[in-house]
Amino acid sequence: MINMTRNTKPAIFFVIICVPFLGFSLETDTISSGLFIKDPDTIISPGHVFKLGFFTPNTNSTNRYLGVFYNVSEKTVIWVANRDNPLRDSSGSVTMSQNGNLVLLNGQNQTIWSTNSTATSANTTTAHITDSGNLVLRDNATGAAIWESFSYPTNTYVPTMNITDNINTGKKVVLSSWANDDSNPETGSFTSGVVALNIPQILIWKNGRRHWRSGPWNGRILIGVRDMYSALLSTASISNDSSGTFYFTFPQWRVLSKVELNSSGSLALTLWSEPKQSWDALWLAPETGCDIYGTCGPFGSCNNQGSPVCSCLKGFEPANTEEWRRGNWTSGCRRINQLQCDIQNNGKSGDGFFMEQFMKVPDFADQFSAGDKDECRRRCLRNCSCIAYAHDANIGCMFWSNTTALIDVQKFTGVGVDLYLRLSALDLDNDKDKKLYIIIPIVAGFVCISVLIFIGWCWLVKRKGGKTKEKRIFEAEQTLSSDSTAIVLKDESGKINIEELPLFTFETLANATDQFHENNLLGRGGFGHVYKGNLGNGKEIAVKRLSAASGQGMEEFMNEVIVISKLQHRNLVRLHGCCVEKEEKMLVYEYMPNKSLDVCLFDSTHPSRKDLDWKKRSSIIEGVGRGLIYLHRDSRLRIIHRDLKPSNVLLDENWNPKISDFGMARIFGGNQDHGNTARVVGTYGYMAPEYAMEGRFSEKSDVYSFGVLMLEIVKGVKNTHYYNQELSLSLLGYAWKMWREDNGLAFADKSIAIADFKEEIIRCIQIALLCVQEFPKDRPSIQTVVSMLSREIVELPPPEQPVFAEKWTGSTQHSTQVGQSVNDLTVTVLDGR
Repeated sequence: MINMTRNTKPAIFFVIICVPFLGFSLETDTISSGLFIKDPDTIISPGHVFKLGFFTPNTNSTNRYLGVFYNVSEKTVIWVANRDNPLRDSSGSVTMSQNGNLVLLNGQNQTIWSTNSTATSANTTTAHITDSGNLVLRDNATGAAIWESFSYPTNTYVPTMNITDNINTGKKVVLSSWANDDSNPETGSFTSGVVALNIPQILIWKNGRRHWRSGPWNGRILIGVRDMYSALLSTASISNDSSGTFYFTFPQWRVLSKVELNSSGSLALTLWSEPKQSWDALWLAPETGCDIYGTCGPFGSCNNQGSPVCSCLKGFEPANTEEWRRGNWTSGCRRINQLQCDIQNNGKSGDGFFMEQFMKVPDFADQFSAGDKDECRRRCLRNCSCIAYAHDANIGCMFWSNTTALIDVQKFTGVGVDLYLRLSALDLDNDKDKKLYIIIPIVAGFVCISVLIFIGWCWLVKRKGGKTKEKRIFEAEQTLSSDSTAIVLKDESGKINIEELPLFTFETLANATDQFHENNLLGRGGFGHVYKGNLGNGKEIAVKRLSAASGQGMEEFMNEVIVISKLQHRNLVRLHGCCVEKEEKMLVYEYMPNKSLDVCLFDSTHPSRKDLDWKKRSSIIEGVGRGLIYLHRDSRLRIIHRDLKPSNVLLDENWNPKISDFGMARIFGGNQDHGNTARVVGTYGYMAPEYAMEGRFSEKSDVYSFGVLMLEIVKGVKNTHYYNQELSLSLLGYAWKMWREDNGLAFADKSIAIADFKEEIIRCIQIALLCVQEFPKDRPSIQTVVSMLSREIVELPPPEQPVFAEKWTGSTQHSTQVGQSVNDLTVTVLDGR
């Protein structure tokens, strides 16, 4: 018999010594009289969503805080009790005091923090942690909430929490940032909340001064937030009650979500990704320099795509020219010609209005809810103090008076509100009739000279065999082909003017790329070459230089300029400008340090390939999916890309994917769900069957390409280069076979085929197979695909066998030369007979 007594005593002693340091999650959501929660113990909400307990921000600190944090991510703290009065050691405890308040005590039983309610005694109250993250002190007799943490938030907003402003009492519930996101929850410099005076909006303050604002609430969205025009973010709301309190709320989604005010003064909306066990950023504000409040000063307008970003509104000039030249725009602008206010003065007519399209409207708007645009105009024109107006279908009229300057104005692309500025007739050129006797001879002479120059120019061009491709203004209907799906932007504007974009000279781009030196070459394609460039201000760019013999001609060039200049999304590449000089056609993009996805994915010698672990690959898949949602549903223009493939997905320094190359894209009308073309364009291996064979394309065509892209990312092999000799299967067919045999991990790239990721990889393969089904009606929409990837949709239907499951090699009909690759054909343009 073995003597256990001697062996078990040390073990028992070890457990007794270690227990105080391990910490337990007590299976209760309630703190009642007589119960002490000692550091590091916790209590947990009924659905195991949130915990209340002690934490230290980082390993370099010994300070301890009482807070509420997520059960799935204990480092994610949403509320801190003693943020400005930390415990210096781990001797703290939480209990109910004799007067019925929840109190935090240190090792000397001194009160560090208290709820400070008007409770009567410890036996009449209890504290609960709820599944929404709210810590509530309740009256036991009535069940009524006496105190709750949601009324005293720190830096994080979670669904069902109310951020409030009472216009009668001035009482607010606001978020306040940490002093440092990583190490110090002490109250920081930034606060954020609702301002309900006039038209409600959301603000961020820095030390009490405005730092960012959302623009007015129109009953559906905050019209000064670009991303809110997407369906995903338009679910927030601002409401009010009879007491004069306005509430900002965000709905409870099927995944965990939060909005955090960070120590840099930005509001970040993030969603919990269960597969990655991390938070994914969905929206950030302020996002750019133009989002910072009043960047361009009074009567200035900020445009992220402009160079410089600040300009004066129509009818205004810089108040301090020297400062503006140095890039300091805070002094703003001043009016050039004073308003006449509809009074006849020295023969001059009265004031009028100039429309600025797609704007974030100025701050301090007054509201008049009734009336259409004409009524707004009449009211503003009758009021001499009215200097601008705007109209929103849900708000009605918005007016700005001369008691305040027009401040925090921003130019958007494709979204926003039209702003009408009141200007003097001199600024609106309404005095032309009185100057015709001067203008007519000048114009006549100019026309004659222009005609002579044009005739001479045409003669020279004809001699050189050139064509008139250098006009800066293109009629959309004349430029594009007779294809029935060609872009017609009559609703956008009568003409597409390249000069609306920042224009770069050939010399500037040649110098930036060191005369297009081979060392700066990033890639080659049928369209020409892409070079890395560096502008004089240190900004890195990518220059796409179309060759004279490029298959991507003027139509595709104009198509890409029109489409991408009207789109803004974190997963779409940003166009900085273009160059049209002589026979040169160039596009200037933001530079992507990690190049394109195909380089990192398919080049085994590339140093970045080893960094493509499963988390990065799944993040890239989700990012591309979000970009497609924006193109298909959330952008002002409804876009079908038609050429989605790894080489058209670029990766920034953080491996965030950005869809590029919109030369083949097509715009759909609001009620159009498919199109036909006699000119099939795209790349073999990514085209949907109905498109490649019949010229029919729709959103489901892009979904098919996305499915192929997903399988390539999982396998790490290009679809057109893959051939399973033993089974005579294509990449799609092999993926379907492995999935049917419940052996999806065998299909995956060896570098990611790890048992820990098995379930995620197999699920990803199944979603991809749903995307590449033969008939468009069987494929899910891209919104559904992204919901499947994020597990908002848990149950997945079984996919049908892909139509291109077997690999055609040509060997059955044609002989193949020795050493010739059997799967190296890429077709970029197919002309239907």
